[in-house]
Amino acid sequence: MAQRQPAVRFLVQRHARIAAAVGALAVVSVAVPAGVSFAGTDRVPAAPERPAAPDGGYGVDPRVPDELAPPAGHVLHAVLKARGVQVYECRSGAWALLEPAASLIGVTVRPVKKVSALHLRGPSWQSDQDGSLLEGDPEGAVRVPSEHPGSIQQLRIRAKSTRGTGTFGRVTWVQRIDTVGGLAPARACTDGTVAVPYRAVYRFFVAA
Repeated sequence: MAQRQPAVRFLVQRHARIAAAVGALAVVSVAVPAGVSFAGTDRVPAAPERPAAPDGGYGVDPRVPDELAPPAGHVLHAVLKARGVQVYECRSGAWALLEPAASLIGVTVRPVKKVSALHLRGPSWQSDQDGSLLEGDPEGAVRVPSEHPGSIQQLRIRAKSTRGTGTFGRVTWVQRIDTVGGLAPARACTDGTVAVPYRAVYRFFVAA
């Protein structure tokens, strides 16, 4: 289990269940305790409108930079949309990433099934349905700029370890694409932490 004892603890809570009858997805929010500043970054920048996708809007087959493609022999397993914050702490007068805290909702591909998860320090992803856990290896991550100015980079990261047999049990690679917001403040700092809202699409791959 990835460590979850940061200086700032985030509680990601589910506010509604999936409404199967109408195909609606759960609504989630990130609750941030007192003492964490948003410093004027309380809104995620609006992204350009895009045509509706035949997969229901999950981006199962989006335009992904070639540099972020997983190695041959790995196939798409799940696509989840994330909304949350990137948390930065002041180190030596500049903002440095401490951890993400986000809720994710999406679908597995084969079979198509609605799933939800939490994204936490590690970086790690954990299913809030079956408990399966994935921890990524930031060493060697491939990064490319976001197509949305002022946003965190898109990336490809290798799975370092997994636990369980559920959603994340067999994941080998992760892509973070279509990032909006989440960039650290450019201003200098003296102490404290700041939480910057962001959203992104995460794509999870397994060995074929």
